Amino acid sequence: MRKCLLLILMMLCICANAQIKGTVTAADGEPVAFANIAVKGTYNSTASNEDGTYSLAAEKPGEYTLMIRSLGYTTEVAKITADSLPYTFNIIMKPAAYSRTQTAVTANNTENTVVDKAITNRSRNAAKTAAYEADFYSRGSYTIKNVPRKLLGKRLSDLQGRLDTTGSGIIYLSETVSRIKYQRPDKMHERVLASKISGDDKGYSYNSASAAEFDFYQKYLSFDVSAVSPISEEAPDYYRFETESTFYDNNQKIYKVKVTPLESNTAAFHGYIYLLEETGELYAVELNIEGRRVGQPLLENLTIKQLYGYNGTEGIWTKNVQSLNFAFSVFGVKVEGDFLHVYSNYNLNPGFTNKTFGNEIMFVEEDANKKTGDYWGRKRPIPLTEEELADYIEKDSIENIITSVPYLRASDSIRNRYKLLSPALGHTYYNSIDSWQIKYSGVLLSLGFNTVQAYALSPSFYYTFTDDEDNTSTTVGTDLNYGFAEERFRATGTISHKFNNFNKRTLTLKGGSSIQQFNPERPINRIVNSISTLFFKDNYMKLYDNTFINLSYEEEVVNGIMLYGSFEYTRRKPLFNNTNFSTLKDLYDPYTSNNPLLPYDYETPAFLKHDMLRASVAAQFSFGQKYRIRPSGKEDVPNPLYPVVYVKFEKGFGASINDYNFNHLSAKVNYILNIGQYGETGTAVRAGKFFDSDNIAFTDYRHFNGNRTHVGRSERYLNVFNFLPYYTHSTNDSYVEGHAEHNFKGFITNKIPFINKLNYHLVGGYHILSVPGRNPYMEYTVGLDNLGWGKVRFLRIDYIRAYENGFIGDGVVVGLSFLDILE
Repeated sequence: MRKCLLLILMMLCICANAQIKGTVTAADGEPVAFANIAVKGTYNSTASNEDGTYSLAAEKPGEYTLMIRSLGYTTEVAKITADSLPYTFNIIMKPAAYSRTQTAVTANNTENTVVDKAITNRSRNAAKTAAYEADFYSRGSYTIKNVPRKLLGKRLSDLQGRLDTTGSGIIYLSETVSRIKYQRPDKMHERVLASKISGDDKGYSYNSASAAEFDFYQKYLSFDVSAVSPISEEAPDYYRFETESTFYDNNQKIYKVKVTPLESNTAAFHGYIYLLEETGELYAVELNIEGRRVGQPLLENLTIKQLYGYNGTEGIWTKNVQSLNFAFSVFGVKVEGDFLHVYSNYNLNPGFTNKTFGNEIMFVEEDANKKTGDYWGRKRPIPLTEEELADYIEKDSIENIITSVPYLRASDSIRNRYKLLSPALGHTYYNSIDSWQIKYSGVLLSLGFNTVQAYALSPSFYYTFTDDEDNTSTTVGTDLNYGFAEERFRATGTISHKFNNFNKRTLTLKGGSSIQQFNPERPINRIVNSISTLFFKDNYMKLYDNTFINLSYEEEVVNGIMLYGSFEYTRRKPLFNNTNFSTLKDLYDPYTSNNPLLPYDYETPAFLKHDMLRASVAAQFSFGQKYRIRPSGKEDVPNPLYPVVYVKFEKGFGASINDYNFNHLSAKVNYILNIGQYGETGTAVRAGKFFDSDNIAFTDYRHFNGNRTHVGRSERYLNVFNFLPYYTHSTNDSYVEGHAEHNFKGFITNKIPFINKLNYHLVGGYHILSVPGRNPYMEYTVGLDNLGWGKVRFLRIDYIRAYENGFIGDGVVVGLSFLDILE
């Protein structure tokens, strides 16, 4: 009965509008999925769904000539007379008449082949669709499988009824209808007219035309490691080609060419490309790529299928139907994604001007998520499958339940249960009805050891209220700290309000008493310092006491320009070691003092107790930044072609010790350059100058991020010197530091026998620091990234050589990219 009801509802959705509809099947009755159905001589087209069902928009009754195209089948041309609408027309496809051939095309033998023609004419063919407007439809779903009932003894959620008893189900289903403008190579604007998410009538889908843009007429396709297109000029160095068969469509001969990577780990596809004999244009694409080839080890495989349609009036092939299928898994849980895209109603002479494309790449209309079922019935080019329709019905029913007050209250009561380990591991109290929560971080996860406090605990409590209607949020919280050797309790309080999600205007008031590292960027990780101190007696962390009140403000004044300002009163005093405890205290030298300048002087402070006022203004310039506008806010999209520049002026005044007043001007530039198959280069340059600051407190010096632990804590080392002592080069004068690092992303290692099986990435780097009165400090690094086991890749190992007026040392740094998360 339920199945019959779904079928009836599905047919109602199809029949309720002015359409030509029906099914596409093979001769044996099996449905033909993703067949392209188009009105001949126009760009009005659609596609069949997985069940072979299709619906094609028609403005009025009359005569139509349909062209039905699908890989593996002969293109059908059907003349129909639709006396009234909707009009039903079922299509039976015949197998294509392939002419078998086995012509191998090697890397050094592409001359006079259809592949060579495709490569030679790539730019010319791409220019035929260099600029256009089109209707764009996207439908995507994520299906999760094999979710265990328990993980580490803890019972997992069924995702609000989305999972069945086997731990499987559709966890996301959404659709969008858009009008897009596109100009090669990378200019796009998308206006989302309609958006629909199963089980969330207030949400807006994240499907987008830019995310669906896989253009094989480009040299490279963008992933973490750029993949080479099979028709790029570089393709013969990466692929083996073999013509398997030929067939005809629209009186044009088509070659089915098998594509195979020459190397096992290069960022290259495998599968088939279909090429027109006369021009080398793409007729269709069926290509796969494994995640390990493009630096995404969790991704098992991505399959891209594209089918191009022919407009006989203009003589142009345009992409009509695209499907993306991918899967990724971790710890036995598998997620599969299926996305369908339909491009129709092309305008290949759009008359774009210099003002057509700006920094806005997407705009979602405010009422996009309020479209009726009738609207979707008219605009949805691919009918829903029975499973998708069932998911919409089921999730809409579930949404009515899970958004009700009784359900929210009951759900919160379960989540809010206080457990035995909550004091140690933390706890979050939810109030979903009024949209607020209180989070307690726990004492165990904040435990650390340093020589000023010995063991110290730093739990925190934070209350957050979110107003989804106004897109505002308010946070009130406190960070606590207790040092057992000091027998000292400290606390800071925070009140922060975010006014909106468009210009990100945020006002924050913070104050209290805290213990801080001399370097405000906190280069010494709490966990790493605890281990190095307790087991090796290397107490690198140096601390001082700060009592303060700070008011800060930030806002994006125009796109790409963030302004920051702060005003602070601070009273700072030095601290001294209060413990000699060590796990292996008899095997190592005593601890160094808490004075970074005099490590073996245990009585002289690094600075004198003082109070002062501090003010700062700063600006960040993200040149060429793109953005998406949704009713819920603005989403920034960095432009990889341009650097990010940050400038700051900071002033200390009104100090109780007059010499401690200072002026500090600084700037930094970060730039990441993607060089396609050759990897990625990251650079960071920072420079600054102090004025009238000859005898300021050591707390206000410019400190540099050194590292003496042989443990790295980030994916890139563009803000750290791997062997530099933490405070030996601190300065209150001028300074320049530079970092450069190139990750070859497998370009070299994938060509070395045996190592190419491991999918490691070679990384080379250079770091330099110049301050007055010293020779420049330099580091040269070489290492391997993407280390780990199977799909879990979080390790990196680098060999470092350091120089300052000659060679001063070398060694190895082991990178653990998850350490910052545990800080």
